[in-house]
This record gives sequence, C-alpha cells and structure tokens, in this order.
Amino acid sequence: MTFRLYDTATREVRDFVPLREGKAGLYVCGLTVQSEPHVGHVRSAVNFDVLQRWLRHLGYDVSFIRNVTDIDDKILTKAEAQGRPWYNLAYAMKIELDKAYAALNVTPPTYEPAATGHIPEMVELIDLLIERGHAYAAADDSGDVYFDVRSWAPYGELTHQGIDDMEAAEDADPRGKRDPRDFALWKGRKDSEPDTASWPSPWGRGRPGWHIECSAMAGKYLGEAFDIHGGGVDLRFPHHENEQAQSRAAGHAFASYWMHNAWITTAGEKMSKSLGNTLSIPSVLQRVRGIELRFYMVAAHYRSHVEFSFEALDESAVGFRRIESFLARVGDVAPGELPQAFIDAMNDDLGTPAAVAVLYDAVRDGNRDPAVAREQAAAVVAMLDVLGLNPADPAWGPASSNDQQLTDAVDVLVRGLLEQRAQARASKDFAAADMIRDQIKAAGIEITDTPDGPTWSLEAGTK
Repeated sequence: MTFRLYDTATREVRDFVPLREGKAGLYVCGLTVQSEPHVGHVRSAVNFDVLQRWLRHLGYDVSFIRNVTDIDDKILTKAEAQGRPWYNLAYAMKIELDKAYAALNVTPPTYEPAATGHIPEMVELIDLLIERGHAYAAADDSGDVYFDVRSWAPYGELTHQGIDDMEAAEDADPRGKRDPRDFALWKGRKDSEPDTASWPSPWGRGRPGWHIECSAMAGKYLGEAFDIHGGGVDLRFPHHENEQAQSRAAGHAFASYWMHNAWITTAGEKMSKSLGNTLSIPSVLQRVRGIELRFYMVAAHYRSHVEFSFEALDESAVGFRRIESFLARVGDVAPGELPQAFIDAMNDDLGTPAAVAVLYDAVRDGNRDPAVAREQAAAVVAMLDVLGLNPADPAWGPASSNDQQLTDAVDVLVRGLLEQRAQARASKDFAAADMIRDQIKAAGIEITDTPDGPTWSLEAGTK
C-alpha cells in the first residue's frame, strides 16, 4: 500500500509522490517562544515527529525543518510587562520548549532556524515581491511594507475563500494599506519599541511580519519547491494562506502537500494562554511520565480534536503500563517485523488509532499464548520504535537494572497473590478474594480481569 496523506489544499487523501525520488522535504511551523509550552503546543511536534519517523521507516531521506519565531508583537509586549529584554524572554522560553520536546522524545529536526537569524533572506524576498508588483511600501512613511492581496488572483485558494469574504488583516496599522486585507511583510520601527528589535532595510529600520519568516526559511533550506508543509489547524488562515500567496507570487512553487494537526481542547475551546486553560508540560509531567503523555497524544489521529481530561490521560497511562508489563515479563527482545495491519494503518494518513489497536492485539495475543509471547513482543517493540514509544529508547533515560529487578520481583509477588485470589474465588470464599484484591490495590497496583486471566499494572499516578 502506498503512503497516503490528507492534503488540506485539495481536501482529499492523496498518494505521497515526492518531488525527488527517495527524498522528502518537510517544513513545519514551530512555536512563537513567548511563554512556557503547554500540552496543546507540543501535540503538533509529536504528530509531525511520528510523520518524519514513518517517512524514514519507508526509506526516505528526510530533510525536516521546523522554525522558531523569536521576534513578534507578543514577545515584545510580554517582555516589557516582565521588565526584561525581549531576546532574554525568547531565549528562556526556547530552553523550556527544548525541555518539553526532549521530555516527549520528539526527534530534533534536521535544522531549526530562528527568525532573527534570517532577516537578509526576508528582505530579499520582500524586495522581489515589490519588483514583481505584488508588494508595496506604505505611503505614510511608516516604513511598513504590505503584500497586495488583489494583485495575486489565486489568493484564498488554500482555505477556499474569496477575498471579499475575508476580514481585514490585524497585523499592522491599516492607514497605510491599499486594501484592509493586505498583510504586513515588514513593520517599520515604532518609537515605543526597543532599538534591538529592529534591523536595517531598504524601507527603514524595522522587523519582519510573521508570514514572511516561514517563506524565507523554507526557501533557504528546502528550496523553492518542497514536499510537505505542516502545522496546527489554526494556522491555515491567515498564516499558511499568506505564506503560500507570497511564495507563489515570488515565483516559487512552494509546498506540494499541506498537513494540519487538530487542537487539544479543554471545555470545547482551543487550549491557549488567553483562555487561561493551559496545562504546562512540567505540571502534567508531575502526574504522568513523558512516555505516557506521548502515548496519549499518539493514540489519537492527528486530524482529530482531542478534548483533554486528566481522567482520559490516566486511563491512557494505565493502558501503556500494561504494554510495558508485557514486555517486562517477556524480557529483552530485538525489534521484529512490523505487522501488515500496522503498516496499512500508518500508510493510511498516519492512522495511529488503528496502529495502536494492532499494538494492543499483539500484547493480548502474547499474554494469551506463551508460545508466541516472544514473537509478539518483538513486533510490539518494532511498533513502539516507529511511534517513538519504546521504553528501552535511551531518550527516555537509562534503564535501571534495579528497576527491572523490582518489576520482576513485584510480578512474582502479585501473581502469587492472584493465584491465592483465584483459589479463594473457586472455593466461593469471596470475602477472602476481595481482601486480597484490596491489599493489591492498596499497594498502588490495578488488577484487570480479562477472558484470558487477570493482568496487573501500576495505577495512574503511581511512580
């Protein structure tokens, strides 16, 4: 089965046909480093990490670029409110972002360019757009430069909108615009802004608009045409629409496929700082391990909105601990062959829910039949490797031999108690059976009765 993915631009699932055989160019819009990353932020990174892992499994040489926006209005506003330099805030939040990525085993991209490091490329691209008749300097001497949306007939094609149906852009003073929908490519420096937040340009000192950053950086590292552009669904408009318009107006083919991951919501609303419903990564990791949070995210399809709750997170964590318990009982195994059903699921638009179902099936079959336990465990390890969830991966920290010995010892003790409980139930001594179960539960161990016999795992929140 050919790898197929949903293309936002065409609104259909398409066969992946790279521009260059055996190679895949991937650009993903990273975060604006204005504040501590939360669960909603990191979902995108996890989703596209699974994409790059799968592409590499399929044999592609992947060039993966994920940018960092380290200068914008929000960074300047928050830094001023905190009484610190804007670049210090951006740097500190970038460190926190890197910690969050590492905590969830997000593979570093091929390169992670920062906006402030690519001002010359942006100025060059803006100059080209002016030369081609698609951009203009504001007539009010503000130093602003705008993209002329009406000069580009296909504007709106990514999100299937007509210009007259769009709201005015909000990224600059509208007084210098020819059309309220025109968006800023360059923002002239204001007296209220620090000198360090501006750079020289043909239009005066200033800084880049948000959209031009990604067009310039994608072009520098992936070329004028590349395979996949990704990001959160909230970036489709105006960010990605504007990226595509300005890049193609400059004569660049830009992205062949557009992929967007859905939100993690709380109370039905997008998780965001403005709503006050954020869940920072460090705080969530006080409750579950990074590998369990990643499993929770991977188990949902990247295009499905996820309504976050700690109950659902805890339930997912318990499910993952059952997988770990199975692997611990079998012992060390090398990765085996991926089941065909897993391959088919991943090739179908990164169908991780179906892929996780195959993972659970392998664990169930291995628990049911000791004769195939090692074979199934090898398949489980192979699937976990693809999903970035192998507990033995050094990225999750060094495995402790003492931890393994403790797991083995607990397994022997729990199974002994479960045998006593089974005998008590067989003798219809249900009071004794319940007492044994309560003792096990008091130790922070959850028992699940299955058609194939009872299994155990650590309860959610147990370290």
